Amino acid sequence: MKHKGSWAGPALDRHIALIGFMGAGKSTVGVEVAARIGREFVDLDAEVERHVGISISEFFAQRGETDFRIAESVVTIEALRRPEPAVFALGGGAVQSEAVRETLRKEAFTALVEVDPEVAWSRVRGGDRPLAQSEEQFRALFEARQPLYRDCADAIARDAHDVVLGAGAVHVETGALASLAKLVPGEGPIALVSDENVATTYGEHARTALAARVRSNHYLPAGEEAKTIASVETLWRALELDRQGTLVAIGGGSTTDAAGFVAATYLRGIPWVTVPTTLVGQVDAAIGGKTAINLPQGKNLVGAFHWPVQTVVDSSLLATLPERGCRARAALRCVQGRALPARPARSGHARRAQPGPHVRACARGRLGLRAGARRRRRTRAARGSSTLRPPD
Repeated sequence: MKHKGSWAGPALDRHIALIGFMGAGKSTVGVEVAARIGREFVDLDAEVERHVGISISEFFAQRGETDFRIAESVVTIEALRRPEPAVFALGGGAVQSEAVRETLRKEAFTALVEVDPEVAWSRVRGGDRPLAQSEEQFRALFEARQPLYRDCADAIARDAHDVVLGAGAVHVETGALASLAKLVPGEGPIALVSDENVATTYGEHARTALAARVRSNHYLPAGEEAKTIASVETLWRALELDRQGTLVAIGGGSTTDAAGFVAATYLRGIPWVTVPTTLVGQVDAAIGGKTAINLPQGKNLVGAFHWPVQTVVDSSLLATLPERGCRARAALRCVQGRALPARPARSGHARRAQPGPHVRACARGRLGLRAGARRRRRTRAARGSSTLRPPD
């Protein structure tokens, strides 16, 4: 999944719009994305056919492409203006309309579902699609539309994993720490927060990557000691950011919990980026903006939901974890079933040597759960409900 950089922050309160060439699999991806985050899926080609009363191929034959694009634009814009967030699969040529592109910018997180032209052609050849009757014309049209797709895409994806992660502002890439500068949105100053152990291991790498944007470095105690009022007060007092600044937290769950709470409360909330360095952090604790500190009476009694503008999951940061601990934590997530995708575990699934794809799937799964919890909280708030619920 590649972010273009024109958009920052989670988009789980907005429509998710899938664009791309015919044969990219937008509808298939859209159904899975909608199921993962608990939304309605809308195939806009089907909506257009309902609107005009005949199939797209029949409309093309009777009225031509120009009239079809007008009808398609009307239906697409009307759908994107619906108040309830949904997942939409747009027709391959819908982005040719400037009005559609403008509506996408205002109303949706837009993901380009990438596909190779050979794969796309193999999927559509021999069908009744009016613009897929000649392979030569098909390939020419494919190339012609690519600039339009990339112009209005907030992220580029190849599957449902990528779309869900992109909409949740979760970037999963081995070696991403070296690219941290381009993953922290904006151009304002950065306060870098870590515990002393992580600072020794990865602090210099993070400072090098962020270069001149680092305004200050701050260190929290390791472990649960970071999640005390005294620790966060020290950090509050030391910060010198304004509202254009960003707090970047690199470390395990205790560090990201405490630093995220500071970001949620300093200046009534500033942007923050989390870079989890533990397996539990990468598949659970750092996903979805749950932040908290402890009180003498118990853990996580004071906190806030403050979604990071970016969560950077770099599985290479797990290399310094003990092998046994890494396997045990991965097995725990399997047993709990809270993060892994719905497929049976394979032998060696939890091996630290190749954590990348599994961490990506776990993060995606946990993000789907967080998105559902976020939606339920907002629904209860809108209804004025005070019904008690179990913690997310």
